[in-house]
Amino acid sequence: MWSTDTIFPLVDAVRERLDIFGGLGLLLGFVAGAMPGRVGILAASAACAGCFGLHYLRLQAHTGAALCALSVMQGLVAARFGGAARRPAWFGPFFAAGGLAVLLLTAATWTGWPSACAGTGALLALRARFQGEVGAMRRNLIAASLAWAGHNLLVGSVFGLACDGLTLAGLLVALGREGAAPRAA
Repeated sequence: MWSTDTIFPLVDAVRERLDIFGGLGLLLGFVAGAMPGRVGILAASAACAGCFGLHYLRLQAHTGAALCALSVMQGLVAARFGGAARRPAWFGPFFAAGGLAVLLLTAATWTGWPSACAGTGALLALRARFQGEVGAMRRNLIAASLAWAGHNLLVGSVFGLACDGLTLAGLLVALGREGAAPRAA
C-alpha cells in the first residue's frame, strides 16, 4: 500500500525532471513523426529540438543542449533548401560541416555515455535531415530516436524518454501508412 511518506518523495523526484519545455518538446516530437510531408517533419523537429535544448539545460545535460541548438539550425536549413528538387551547391558542404560540428560539440561537452548517445543521435538525425525522400528520412530518424533514448535514460529526462517513444510510434505508423498506400493502389 502507498503511504504519503512514499508518494511525496516520488512526486518531488518526478517534478524536478518536468518543465514546460520538456512538455512542449514531447508534443512536438510526436507531431514531427506523424507529419505527412518532409518540410512539416523538419519544421516540427526543429521546434522540438529548440524545446528540448532548453529542457536539457535545465537538467544540466550540456551535450544534449548544444546538439539541440545545432539541430534547430540544420532542420530549418534542410526544410528550406533540402528538398528533392535542385539543392544549392553549398548544401552538401553545410551538412558535412554540421557533422564536424556534432563531433566537436560532443567532445567539448563530454560527460561519457550520455554524450556518446547524444552525439550518435545527432549524427543520425543529421543524416535524416539530409535525405530528400520522406521514407529514408523517417528510417534514419528511427535510429536517431533510439540513440537519443539512451541519452535521455542516462540524464533522467522523463519527457525525453516519453518523446522518444511517441516519436518512434509516430514514425512507425507513418512508415506503415506509406507502405500500405502503394499496395492499396
